[in-house]
Amino acid sequence: MRLEKCWFCSSTVYPGHGIQFVRNDAKIFRFCRSKCHKNFKMKRNPRKVKWTKAYRRLRGKDMTQDSTFEFERKRNRPERYDRNLTENTLKAIKKIDKVRIIREERHHEKRMKGKKAKENREAVKELEQSISLVKAPTALQQDPSLTLPIKVKVSQQQPEKTVVMMEE
Repeated sequence: MRLEKCWFCSSTVYPGHGIQFVRNDAKIFRFCRSKCHKNFKMKRNPRKVKWTKAYRRLRGKDMTQDSTFEFERKRNRPERYDRNLTENTLKAIKKIDKVRIIREERHHEKRMKGKKAKENREAVKELEQSISLVKAPTALQQDPSLTLPIKVKVSQQQPEKTVVMMEE
């Protein structure tokens, strides 16, 4: 069973699936689904379409160079069947998949390392700017434990207006 790669998005095309396009110069293009085929016909560049593997690799979102990718290459050399060799190959494939998953997770963690701190800084900044929406300014003055550890300016204009309206 031969598993091909989609020309546009680089996903796996299983036998009996997808579309095969043969150009006049006998170059064969395989597509996993009609979405890829239509984008190819519209002459779109896979490196500029955000959901493709080429885009993700070009922008550093996926791993580009890793020794585990060498095992994925297409080989057109037929090999004589050997039971021991096949057994060892299947064991090696499982180990390689585990290694690849671990390396991809490590790559993802490296990319997302500073994101949590950035999100926290943005959240604190947003709270500083709009703390009066979360708690009333009078409540903040009465109970200082409700405030953030960072000093926040509290406006006094809102409670006076509500008192004036109640008197009328």
